[in-house]
Amino acid sequence: MAYNGSVEQFGYKQELKRSLTFTDILIYGLIFMVPIAPFGVYGEVMQGSKGMPALAYLIGMFGMIFTALSYARMSEQFPLAGSVYSYVGRGLKKSLGFIAGWLMLLDYLLVPTLMYVVSAAALTSIVPGVPAWVWIVVFVIINTVINYFGIEMTARINKIFIVFELLVLAIFLIIGIKAIAEGTNGATFSLDPLFNADNFSFGLVLGATSIAVLSFLGFDAISTLSEESKGGPKAIGRGMVFSLLIVGVLFIAQTWVAALIVPDYEGFSDLDGAFYATAEVAGGPWLGILTAVATVLAWGIADALVAQAAISRLLYSMGRDRVLPHIFARVHPKYRTPYASTFFVAGISIVLGFIFIGEIGPLSSLVNFGALTAFLLLHISVINHFVVRSRSRDLWNFLVLPAIGFIILLFVWVNFDGTTMIMGFSWLAVGVVIAIVNAKRGKTIEFNAG
Repeated sequence: MAYNGSVEQFGYKQELKRSLTFTDILIYGLIFMVPIAPFGVYGEVMQGSKGMPALAYLIGMFGMIFTALSYARMSEQFPLAGSVYSYVGRGLKKSLGFIAGWLMLLDYLLVPTLMYVVSAAALTSIVPGVPAWVWIVVFVIINTVINYFGIEMTARINKIFIVFELLVLAIFLIIGIKAIAEGTNGATFSLDPLFNADNFSFGLVLGATSIAVLSFLGFDAISTLSEESKGGPKAIGRGMVFSLLIVGVLFIAQTWVAALIVPDYEGFSDLDGAFYATAEVAGGPWLGILTAVATVLAWGIADALVAQAAISRLLYSMGRDRVLPHIFARVHPKYRTPYASTFFVAGISIVLGFIFIGEIGPLSSLVNFGALTAFLLLHISVINHFVVRSRSRDLWNFLVLPAIGFIILLFVWVNFDGTTMIMGFSWLAVGVVIAIVNAKRGKTIEFNAG
């Protein structure tokens, strides 16, 4: 079935407001991935890759590109707000669609929490008199109010933050390159951050890549805006691919420069503050403070803002299909936003934020587990829908590319530590139980495959 510009062909009513331009969608993806995301996890990636962070981000971008292409194929075929939940459910099997959506819930529910915890920890170090939980509550309230009043307000706020982040990044790159040219801290231009034969091993870099991949998560959230895009599904697909390529280049550039300024990956006393310490070496204390403050604002407000918008729309879609409580499908009569799910995410973020204060590492791994496992199902659904079911002869786009994406992600996936696997599969087991209960109660929906 060809897309006719409406969700009615899938049995739904167009309730969300179509107001987003391609620029809005592109900025949304950039904000979610955070152009300066490596600032916050640089120490872990730098140490884990033994001084080759640029290579870790290059591999991460390469792997995610194939996933973005699979998202683009499915978003054009099924232009619905449910993201991977809708795509796997219609492209593979309805029960697996719920499982994929459940796995992405682990990602989307925890991403805002992760943003709040990281930002609160940074602010607590700057203003020690204010407890971390206070900052978490403040961030949640700000983002909830903005999202409540509509996706257009969210888009306007996004444009302000993207300019700020890119400005800070430009300042760091200019000063960093100048410091390298002047030989600050003994720095010299080299390819070592991209490839160092003395330290390279495939398993080592993949382990670091499993951390770096966190910075790329977010391009997929663009697909949750399918029912609010003026340009239809093609704009959604282009937005995912272009935003991923743009941030990939930015990630590689900033980590390359940072690794040249301070090449000693074992010399950081505080991995969480490794980037800020590097910035201080390049430009002085003021640059270290600027990059730290930029991280707080980018993670705590900008990224968490779009993350809350994404998860609220996934809950809206699943609530609309009644595989989760139908209350999540409530739309505000004036602002046409999924306000019930927005408030639910705010409450969950506060509770989880209190629980995970000081636990950034485990929280990051769980986010990655949920996303990458769902992505694996996505690639399979592309192959099944287009090649097996529709008998497409375009094997390059619908078989080879998703198969490559699946294999790359699988290599990264198997590098998760044991604790992450246990917690991730525990979440998955709960989803399986809910799917079984839904099936027995007749709450599964019969998807129209399109």
